[in-house]
Amino acid sequence: MSDPANTKEHAAKIESKALRKLQAQKEGRQSILFGLGMFGLIGWAVAVPALVGIALGIWLDKITSSDFSWTLALLVAGVFIGCWNAWYWVNHESQDHKTRNGDRP
Repeated sequence: MSDPANTKEHAAKIESKALRKLQAQKEGRQSILFGLGMFGLIGWAVAVPALVGIALGIWLDKITSSDFSWTLALLVAGVFIGCWNAWYWVNHESQDHKTRNGDRP
């Protein structure tokens, strides 16, 4: 025999999924331009810190006389910061999407 509480919980899950599907149909699909915009945002989120690191590194290499390459070190730091920045924005958008659709984070 089936447990009535388990049956109610299962029915609630099905109803929740059905409501989310109906809401997604009502809102429509996001356009390709939205996807390209997000792709561009991620690209710039990585590229800008890397370029700033390179510029700062070149300047430091010119004013210091050492064998240490500031350009290379700050390029790596800029890429690391950019990747963290991109991860942050993707995670933020994912959480917003889950919140809007009623999913648990």
